[in-house]
Amino acid sequence: MTLKLKDKVAIVTGAGRGIGKAMALAFAAEDASLTVVSRTLKEVEETANQIRTLGCHALPLKVDISRQADVDMMVERTIREMGKVDILVNNGGIQGPVGPLVENDVQHWIDTININLLGVYFCIRSVLPAMIAQRRGKIINMSGGGATSSRPYLSAYAVSKTAVVRLTEVLADELKDHNIQVNAIAPGAQKTKMIEEIIAAGPKAGPKEIADMKRLLDSTDMQFEKFTSLAIFLASEDSGGLNGRLISAVWDDWEKLGTKWREVQSTELYTLRRVVLER
Repeated sequence: MTLKLKDKVAIVTGAGRGIGKAMALAFAAEDASLTVVSRTLKEVEETANQIRTLGCHALPLKVDISRQADVDMMVERTIREMGKVDILVNNGGIQGPVGPLVENDVQHWIDTININLLGVYFCIRSVLPAMIAQRRGKIINMSGGGATSSRPYLSAYAVSKTAVVRLTEVLADELKDHNIQVNAIAPGAQKTKMIEEIIAAGPKAGPKEIADMKRLLDSTDMQFEKFTSLAIFLASEDSGGLNGRLISAVWDDWEKLGTKWREVQSTELYTLRRVVLER
């Protein structure tokens, strides 16, 4: 069996638990070397230890992605120890305030934008010089609930994730001549700490959100394999020049894309667009 990420170096943010940890371990299973980062060093050290048991190099770092100095250190350490950066996965993020916007704590709202959007910007900005110099790179951004439809009572989270998708599209256009592909993943609802935060918020989250989250907790389907498989596809050469797309791990039949990515690139499939009705 051919290992899809052999000799590749990846950075995964928010890799201490949940989706980020699952992706980091999936990349290691495909023989990637990894820098795994989080604001909690103990968590990413545990992730790194699991990566090492798979026979891969792992560098755990404590990083606050909303601080440019932290992010620059992350990239500098990665290049110093592993020689390059082939893949960046922007997974780190927070849920932010839950409840009506008018009742949200202002600083909490701002912090959500700083981490979920500016954190992605800082990470991309920091890895780009190396990727441009080597004329290759794969950048994967994590979308989330509210990016393609309204998600009331989670305004900061929804707005930040929508902005990340549009940033994905803009950068894909800017970087296509450098052989750098930028795509976004919608992982679908997963059993993470964010679910617990919504339920803990009670009525502030709204009845539909609470019902959906409780139903998710009762589900036995973790669906981790769906988005880790998609992440490997987008990080590897299997995805070819697929660029500037938002792909759902749950709802999109991405496994059939293969060499059809050229056809997709000539359309507006998997993008944020306004539907215009014919007159």
